Amino acid sequence: MINLETPRKINKLAESARMAAEQVFRPISRKYDLAEHAYPKELDMLVAAMEGMNDGDKSQAAGAGAGAEQASGSGEIRNGANMQTVVGVEEMCWGDVGLLLTMPRNGLGNAAISAVASDEQKERFAGKWAAMAITEPGTGSDSASIQTTATEDGDHFVLNGEKIFITSGERADLVVVWATLDKKVGRAAIKSFVVEWGTPGMELIRLEKKLGIRASDTAAVVFADCRVPKENLLGSPTIDNKKSFAGVMQTFDNTRPMVAAMGIGVARAALERTQELLAEVVNLDYSTPLFNSSAVEAELYRMEADLEAARLQVLKAAWMADNGQPNSLEASMCKAKAGRVGNAITLRCVELCSAAGYGEAELLEKWARDSKIIDIFEGTQQIQQLIVARRLLQLTSSELR
Repeated sequence: MINLETPRKINKLAESARMAAEQVFRPISRKYDLAEHAYPKELDMLVAAMEGMNDGDKSQAAGAGAGAEQASGSGEIRNGANMQTVVGVEEMCWGDVGLLLTMPRNGLGNAAISAVASDEQKERFAGKWAAMAITEPGTGSDSASIQTTATEDGDHFVLNGEKIFITSGERADLVVVWATLDKKVGRAAIKSFVVEWGTPGMELIRLEKKLGIRASDTAAVVFADCRVPKENLLGSPTIDNKKSFAGVMQTFDNTRPMVAAMGIGVARAALERTQELLAEVVNLDYSTPLFNSSAVEAELYRMEADLEAARLQVLKAAWMADNGQPNSLEASMCKAKAGRVGNAITLRCVELCSAAGYGEAELLEKWARDSKIIDIFEGTQQIQQLIVARRLLQLTSSELR
């Protein structure tokens, strides 16, 4: 059973991440919010520290322990890469979500490689920064309707299609691209391919201007007869109606708790700063019944409770992954909860702080803008609720749409 006391090893990691967030992220947060698309060179010095968050063991990248097949069967309780990642991500996003997303060699594609790549592929792509390309102009929440094609041709697959909203799409060394081997087969034919920047037929067509996370580049890329070596296919090339798409979707089981932790971090930052700004007029007394508190005090108590509930769900999903337990349900639950709570808390903090919350003298308005994307990417709030309903009711995607 999960122990709610954070292990000493992870506490040390959290302290290091918090220090980086406080001393590196916070001081440059506004700078790169205003200088959208400029690369934050200050982050280069943190690469070694981020690698240290995985104890220097590249096999223990986020997601490496996920899935029932990873269970050792020894009954030993583990707090591994997934738990370390969500705790570290929460602390770093207390500093800045966009800067965390643009940390070199820590892209969402790296989690995909950790989840489904072979040992040879993990070794070959070690140390590379990998983005992930799923969304298309006509395909957003329904990833099963992907139109980008991958056609077998000798020792290569030829990719054709367009991908949008690729986080770190320009800066990354590699892009993990989702494409279909056969549109007529449906979701079972969808596979993921590692495409290196510089591959002929792969072209950056624009960088998006965004509401939030402006420090992170968000790219649109076109693939036109882009030839990718067969050995860059992640997973099996065989189309299996029972297993293929499930294997690809395992990536989300690994990344959704990580994205949920982003929501926890930014919401905690906003709530803590709000309490500081209101300290002279609000006296938080946890021994006083809620109905005897002022309206503002009661609101702060409720937000704290919501935030803690979301955080515990994130920790549970990560703990299950580390201990070889299937966590698809819990991953979607924590993403839905943290995405909603994170955005609601940051917006409410802006309201409670009035002019201080709305101006650029404080980071509160920025945190509110940054938090919105957390409720959208890696599966929207509505999609997460749909997945949870399917799991609880034991219905397939065709039975509950």
